[in-house]
Amino acid sequence: MIIRDKVYIGGKWVASSGSSTITQINATTEEILGRVPKGTVEDIDRAVSAAREAFDRGEWRSYSVERRAALVASLSVGIKERGPELATLVSREMGSPAAFSELLHVLAPSMIADYYVGLSTMFPFEETRQGLKGPFTVVHQPVGVVGAIVPWNAPVALSVSKIAPALIAGCTIVLKPSPESALDAMVLTDVLDAIGLPPGVINVVPAERAEAEALVRHPDVDKIAFTGSTAAGRRVAAICGERLAHCSLELGGKSAALVLDDADFDQIVPSLVFNAFTNNGQACIAQQRVLVSAERHDELVDRLAEAVAGLTVGDPLDPSTDIGPLVAERQRDRVEGFLRGAQDEGARLIVGGKRPEIDRGWFVAPTLFANVDNSMAIAQEETFGPVITAIPYRDEAEAITIANDTPYGLAGVVYSGDVEYGRRLARSIRAGMVCVNEYGSDFAAPFGGLKQSGLGKEYGPEGLSEYLETATFRGG
Repeated sequence: MIIRDKVYIGGKWVASSGSSTITQINATTEEILGRVPKGTVEDIDRAVSAAREAFDRGEWRSYSVERRAALVASLSVGIKERGPELATLVSREMGSPAAFSELLHVLAPSMIADYYVGLSTMFPFEETRQGLKGPFTVVHQPVGVVGAIVPWNAPVALSVSKIAPALIAGCTIVLKPSPESALDAMVLTDVLDAIGLPPGVINVVPAERAEAEALVRHPDVDKIAFTGSTAAGRRVAAICGERLAHCSLELGGKSAALVLDDADFDQIVPSLVFNAFTNNGQACIAQQRVLVSAERHDELVDRLAEAVAGLTVGDPLDPSTDIGPLVAERQRDRVEGFLRGAQDEGARLIVGGKRPEIDRGWFVAPTLFANVDNSMAIAQEETFGPVITAIPYRDEAEAITIANDTPYGLAGVVYSGDVEYGRRLARSIRAGMVCVNEYGSDFAAPFGGLKQSGLGKEYGPEGLSEYLETATFRGG
């Protein structure tokens, strides 16, 4: 069992002001994996004070962009050095299959850090422009103290997607990791502690919802960077709006895959299955609404059924496992509620729909539904489990209507044998990211949703801009 008994504040591992702990459960065995301190509101206040001091009066203010970038480069190296430990830990915490853990929880955060190091050499932090009354200087300066709140499904990558650009910008940070993934956050903090940041630049307090709200409300926090559910995002936005604090929100999604009749099923079925079941379906961009013409619906369903039935469910640390357990018992219960609801509403169950025959762990068998109507809850709400649905459409106009008939607007994809036509059709889908014949984000490209999928962007130059304020200087 892994025991971590301190929080990280002001460049030191210190005791929490409270005595409560967060118990982490192994999603596969249902046994205790470890414990960390449950941070208190007082701990959050101490962390914010340390970050405020470091930003306002500490040596961090004097660091050049190049010096800050060198520290972020060291963060990338440190993540790779602790990579096997991080990947294994996240797999135990939330069930991510081992092969995917190495990709999402080690390689991706390292690549994110490396991207921002490279961007720092070309980003226009200061530029001179010619105005109507003469030249003026535009300066992009750090927004200040950042409260970063991250979920459990991609904890390392989502933490680094906030920490790396915030550090490049010159901000200081209070990171509030999820209770379900606090152990891996402690390892990431070890890495951050070792790279030589000045005291107070990074502070890490594992905590729960009440403490997270205290961070969002804190008057000395200039910006909140939040990834999580749309419901929680609304709360964050409302509080930030009350005090006019900056906020960026990467929220839920219900991504649609629009399959045109000229698509090659041999090529796209592996992609559809991977994108729907990635991270056991516990991903905001999980591609779980597959739109296919009524004429080809049954053909595609047959292909998908064979692929889904062939997925291996089991211990996520076994390299042969495709689908591991869900993060918690409550999440398994929630997904099972969607499965029952879909059948009650008339969806046709093709594969799965139940727990696999495994004695322990929060497993749900990979599931395929056919003849789903887009009004059903399983098509409208984030399932966050190993489920894929086939939704028939009559023509392409109806397909676009169905793709956009969702409160979310995070991501989408069009599969077509005619790439140029697919690109034109993709412009009709209201989402922050739409791909053609491939799927997934690029760390050099802005990522973030429309509608109820969020505000602001991560990745790309836009992701760095989220941690900067713009000031104009002229005259003299």
